[in-house]
Amino acid sequence: MSEPMTEQKKNTAGKAVEEVAIDGETPAERITGPARWVVITGTLLSLVLVINQLFNTQLFGLVLIEGRYLYLLGGIFLALTFLIFQMRGGKGGVPSLLDWALFAASLACTWYLTQTAQMNLSQGWEYAAPETAQYVSVVFFFLILEATRRAGGLILFLIVTLFAFYPTFAGHVPDPFSGFQSTFMQTVPYHIYSAESSFGIPMKAFGGVVIGFILFGAVLQRTGGGQFFNDLALGMVGGYRGGAAKVSIFASGFMGSMSGSVISNVLTTGAVSIPAMRRTGFSAKTAAATEACASTGGVLMPPIMGATAFVMASFLSRPYVEIALAAAIPSILYYWSLFAQIDAYSAKRGLRGLPKPDLPRLKEVMKEGWPYIFVFALLLYMMIVLRQESSAPFYATALLLVVNQFRARFRLNGQRLGNMIVGIGMGLAELTAILLGVGLIVGSFSATGLAGTLVNELVFLAGDNTLVLLLMGALTAFVFGMGMTVTACYIFLAVVLAPALEAGGLNQLAVHLFILYWGMVSYITPPVALGAFAASTMAGSKAIPTGFEAMRLGGVIYIAPFFFVLNPALIGQAPAMEVAIALTCALIGVALISAALQGYISLVGPVKGTFELPLRILLFIGGVLIAKPHTDLLNWGYALSFVVGAAFCALPILVAWRAGSSESRPA
Repeated sequence: MSEPMTEQKKNTAGKAVEEVAIDGETPAERITGPARWVVITGTLLSLVLVINQLFNTQLFGLVLIEGRYLYLLGGIFLALTFLIFQMRGGKGGVPSLLDWALFAASLACTWYLTQTAQMNLSQGWEYAAPETAQYVSVVFFFLILEATRRAGGLILFLIVTLFAFYPTFAGHVPDPFSGFQSTFMQTVPYHIYSAESSFGIPMKAFGGVVIGFILFGAVLQRTGGGQFFNDLALGMVGGYRGGAAKVSIFASGFMGSMSGSVISNVLTTGAVSIPAMRRTGFSAKTAAATEACASTGGVLMPPIMGATAFVMASFLSRPYVEIALAAAIPSILYYWSLFAQIDAYSAKRGLRGLPKPDLPRLKEVMKEGWPYIFVFALLLYMMIVLRQESSAPFYATALLLVVNQFRARFRLNGQRLGNMIVGIGMGLAELTAILLGVGLIVGSFSATGLAGTLVNELVFLAGDNTLVLLLMGALTAFVFGMGMTVTACYIFLAVVLAPALEAGGLNQLAVHLFILYWGMVSYITPPVALGAFAASTMAGSKAIPTGFEAMRLGGVIYIAPFFFVLNPALIGQAPAMEVAIALTCALIGVALISAALQGYISLVGPVKGTFELPLRILLFIGGVLIAKPHTDLLNWGYALSFVVGAAFCALPILVAWRAGSSESRPA
């Protein structure tokens, strides 16, 4: 009988999944001294503020209008950004005197904005702010830009800065990019005091729903949830061929859904999964690419999907549950493709699963980790049945903390509790800085009227050709995805691109998921491919070849958005029968596409020989035809497409079956 994973192995895996260590310390542990206590205090005060606002507890008789609440919440986390992120990049370290000065300036501006929020609302300061308010807005404006640079990186900072100043020279830009022009002292107060810029939809979503789910995800990871899902995946599929990679798919999917960050997901789960894949015969390139693809897909997978899905729900004025349910089928198709490719890769090379002594017993994993299942059940029940999206993550987090204290292995002592609070504060401060910065872009489009102009131009250039419009949209999303975080990219595209696609007659929800998917493509596509490059560093492989391998493994991410945007049944926007037919055909087609990309059909055999490339192309085309979207599934045209696709696949399948049969015969 196999022995369960040793305690030492479990602790090592748990530490890797919990946080990324830098020079022997996690980022949270690198914040020490007075800065640590300030971050802890600021984070706790902000969480109390959020609970008071969302649950209307009226602590100390405190009732805040929305503007004052957002100023206070955003200002606190903006101030903490300067203590968490160093001037030259990186998290942690000892803040300099300049950092403390910027921290104090942020709090001073926040105090002023909070105190004058009612006057701002009643007197329309976004158009006619008094002199003192103008000067405060200028200081706060530059603090946001500096926080964006530290938290989001140089590329995002340059993009945000360009668009933030755009209203000051919009009248001098050639058509179709010209717009209404304003002076600097008209532009900056608009950015700070209006409900259309920094404190517009992105921050409203953050203060309303996002913060609760980020809190839940962070607490879940730091109380053993990350290790539970990793062990669960190990117990389920670790022993099968390519088991280490299949574990990576499941574990990274769970973790990515909770964190919403591709890079942090790669660095945490990859610390465990990449060495495991290498030990079982995967090349360094493929191991890194698998982890990058699995981590990228996690951000697109319900039930949490990171912060971006909640921002989408605010943009569309829809319940988050609708977004999550719509994203379920595309996510299934993506992971089904990745799973099929890994299975084909493993079969082609004769790879085996992980040794039994390295695998935890599934029964013991469930016995120890069932509270996490119960917590998730509570979360989903409150979201789907009770429709309490804002409060659900707080109840789930409270239950998780209570349950955790009865589990000695993950019980929070003083140091672990402090690290957890600091880690939560770091994540919330980073997201706040990015959202405030990206809000400046939204504000500039609103102030100049550029969004409507671009929509009209894109529709005009595409004419009546929906496919051309989608291709233009995909390219635009890919380019902007290179320099922005997932959330920042989505917000930008939701303002600029989504209206043009909707004007082309496409389903609104499908359009927003389309731009989200294509904004994610850059994480596995050279020349940027940040997710693939981060994984290649851990695996010791070359960056560009790893990026191209990730493109192959994640190939369906380039195709699936066209499927569901042209056929809303693939996001559940159709009668049940049409959804079932569309999903079945898509699963078959995606499996065939995956087999063509790997040159091996699982359970059949390899596609090889003199005509291997033409046969793989036939198989690919056949898979696309079978999965091909159609506006009306219940017609002869769709049936004909399926039959033609099946005919294209017949010859490659026959060749693979004969090759597989010959390999199975004894020599």
